[in-house]
Amino acid sequence: MSSWACTALLAEWDRCRWIWNECVARSKKAHRDGEKCGPARLDRMLTEARAVTPWLAGMPKHKRKREADPTLNYTRRGFRLKDRRLHLVGGIVLTVVWSRELPAEPSSVRVYRDSIGHWYASFVVRTEVQPLPATGAVIGVDWGVKETATTTSDAHDLSHAEHGRKTQAKLSRYDRMMARRRPAKGQPASKGYRKAKTLRAKACKKVARQRQDTGRKWAKKVVTDHDAMAVEDFRPKFLARTTMARKAADAAIGATKRALIEMGRKHGRDVRLVHPAYTTMDCGRCGARAKHALPLSERTYTCIECGAMSSRDKNSARVMLVRAGLNPVGAEGARPPGALLQEAT
Repeated sequence: MSSWACTALLAEWDRCRWIWNECVARSKKAHRDGEKCGPARLDRMLTEARAVTPWLAGMPKHKRKREADPTLNYTRRGFRLKDRRLHLVGGIVLTVVWSRELPAEPSSVRVYRDSIGHWYASFVVRTEVQPLPATGAVIGVDWGVKETATTTSDAHDLSHAEHGRKTQAKLSRYDRMMARRRPAKGQPASKGYRKAKTLRAKACKKVARQRQDTGRKWAKKVVTDHDAMAVEDFRPKFLARTTMARKAADAAIGATKRALIEMGRKHGRDVRLVHPAYTTMDCGRCGARAKHALPLSERTYTCIECGAMSSRDKNSARVMLVRAGLNPVGAEGARPPGALLQEAT
């Protein structure tokens, strides 16, 4: 991006931030005075300021120049594509390095800068389903910490890549650099502090991209080989309060789950989310439920009714298939001939 385009975008961001902060100040004043300041009044404020989109909802906070990364949203009237360049209102012309061709005409675009200073343009387009050949197989997915994903197929288990642990020494070094150069309250940051902050942001960005790449490649393989997936609707937020918080965050369960769901919808596969309650207590063969919850240290599940014994996570993955109504046959989860899959609701 040219220096002129970068300066123009930052100037536009300054104007947008000023309007945002002005509306926040008026909204808080009205709240203190006991007046109603709903979306309609905020819309009138923005209309008076010649804004197009109502940006505010609820009680937002002020955006500070050094703390908020620039983010500019444009609807169809605010941009156009010409000669593979992005033209924005105000005479701003951006030369875009395209990662892929747009499948359809975009309806809006978001131009933003990330934590390391790189600018991106994210387009909203209408997409179509890209169906894959039928395979006649289904799979159950259970999320965990020892392994990111345990499935009913041994060939599709996703081991813990530990991208964050491998970069922890470097991140700790940058944290110490920032601590030594941390500015006093109310004082601008030094050049050394900003450099250390940028280095840390680059390392974190690399880890995030590694996790995203690993999750997408695994999701593509699972979606290609199976017609339907029974996925544990796992909420990893509670793990943040446990001793495994760092390892759970490094596993990137949420990002991997999101990649699998998006990949399944993109290719028209049947993705069924299963509630995780009691999945570690139920038997994947007979459905009997244990009387007591298994501690995390116990990694083998033994059914007291039918005597089935298997890995704790493998049993949970089979429970996903049973609860989703896919009725697998055999360890690989192949559907009976002629069985039909119904779209999950």
